[in-house]
Amino acid sequence: MPRRLLILFAALALLLAGCSHAPSPWLLTDVRGYLPNLRFHLTNDLGQPVTGASYRGKVALLYFGYTHCPDVCPTTLAHLTVVLQNLGPLAQHVRVLFVSVDPKRDTPALLHAYTSAFGPHIIGLTGTPDAIARVAKRYRVAYSYGKPDASGNYVVNHSAAIFIFDKQGRARLLATESSSVAQLTHDLHLLLTEPKA
Repeated sequence: MPRRLLILFAALALLLAGCSHAPSPWLLTDVRGYLPNLRFHLTNDLGQPVTGASYRGKVALLYFGYTHCPDVCPTTLAHLTVVLQNLGPLAQHVRVLFVSVDPKRDTPALLHAYTSAFGPHIIGLTGTPDAIARVAKRYRVAYSYGKPDASGNYVVNHSAAIFIFDKQGRARLLATESSSVAQLTHDLHLLLTEPKA
């Protein structure tokens, strides 16, 4: 075979190799470059002011809900509790940040009682309506209040995504209510054990 043809085939092989991509290791949606880093100014369930930087060094899962939620919130938090149990000792490097979209009813004390029922790595966050609205807007979370009934009770309709940030506070993954325990466990394990960037 002529030398020129060999060089052409070699160049073509290199080009094709460059075009082939390794399969993504993630089972959840990779959002690197699409969502902003973890940033907020809120109050935790012990009444202390916290920011996104307060959780540096931990993998943080940001979820918006409220304590009077009848279904999706307790189901999601129970789901995440199983994931944390599956992670074993690695779970100590994870924090689930449960941001209340119902600051009128969800005091820090009520949030603490609610989140503590699911485990020590789940932290309730609240703040002024404006502060919560700013964080929700940052992550494109929608919520709205239903009409109060005769007793003053109301529902809050809200997005149910789980935003996952690495130990440096960078947005990395997005989970939904249909994401399985196995998918979340797999991806969090990868995130917790990946080499430092």
